[in-house]
Amino acid sequence: MSSTKPFLKHATWIEVDLGAIESNVRYFVENTSARVMAVVKANAYGHGSEQAAKAAIRGGATWLGVARSEEALELRRSGFQVPILIMGLTPYRQMPEVIAAKVSMTVWDLEQVRVAAAAATNTVEHARLHLKVDTGMSRLGAQPEEAVEMGQRIVQYPTVALEGVFTHFARADERNRAPTEAQEQKLQQVLAGLDAAGLRPSLVHAANSAAALMHPSAHFDMVRVGISIYGLHPSPDCLLPASFWPALSWKAQLSQVKILPAGRGLSYGHSYVTRAREMIGTVPVGYADGFRRLEGNVVLVGGRRVPVVGRVCMDQILVQLDEVPTARAGDEVVIIGEQGKERITAEEVATRWGTINYEVTSGLAARVPRLFT
Repeated sequence: MSSTKPFLKHATWIEVDLGAIESNVRYFVENTSARVMAVVKANAYGHGSEQAAKAAIRGGATWLGVARSEEALELRRSGFQVPILIMGLTPYRQMPEVIAAKVSMTVWDLEQVRVAAAAATNTVEHARLHLKVDTGMSRLGAQPEEAVEMGQRIVQYPTVALEGVFTHFARADERNRAPTEAQEQKLQQVLAGLDAAGLRPSLVHAANSAAALMHPSAHFDMVRVGISIYGLHPSPDCLLPASFWPALSWKAQLSQVKILPAGRGLSYGHSYVTRAREMIGTVPVGYADGFRRLEGNVVLVGGRRVPVVGRVCMDQILVQLDEVPTARAGDEVVIIGEQGKERITAEEVATRWGTINYEVTSGLAARVPRLFT
């Protein structure tokens, strides 16, 4: 069938509603007594780190959180002057550049502190350190019984500033509050020891999105909010307030629509064979864009759910369009988002793919253009 509609600019694209991010951040500014760190690691969970960071700051965030030094330095090069914390490993060779850029680093052992102190001797800046305490996540962090001694050792270096101490909750998004309360109690014990030694820093932080919503006693001096500011639920047990809305939609356009006879195999391996005369559309989206190579996928065309048929290719999928007989090449296809009265959420896609919404959006490839509204 020939198209009577002009093709859209992009084959597939992601639309990011920056107003949603701004509004979602503002909720935490208005409903906690703590500072707000907007976590923009992993390209802001797939939303575009620079634009998402700007929206978060407009919403009242005063800190940005990233996982890696490259992410922090890119934000600095883009002109961001707000405090930035690297929450993961800072490689030793990057410490001089990180320190010069006034980016804060996470540490959990004394060798990191020693190297950071040495790196800072060659700059006019102090190494800004946040001591991470492993209260039960068992991923990164000094053990609680080591934390006070580490604090004592850190402040002995004249080129180092102990800017913060923090932990990370493993189960804050569950209905069972006990594991998170146990972690919080361990952090409180560490803080008591730091207080007694006159070492408690000005920033204590522990609450991720779920804890910021469900555990107000864990707000301390700052909350670190990530998944929630993008309008995505932390978990089925930790749903966002009604005022939040998702920032991301993923769309494409039909590149071809055709009628195929019965018995025609579709895509690699012919895992799907037409049972009768069927209307089939091609969509320029594939696993290289982050669309999983699994059976049971659906998308929206003409305001209706239509099944993806045949194997997902690197750059293309096929959809069965018998329920949308007016479909034509150039029509909009929605993979995540709304069309008409229908909506496909990132949470729905995550359930279908056997994963979580975090992985769905952060797995969207960089080659898919982000369009900001």
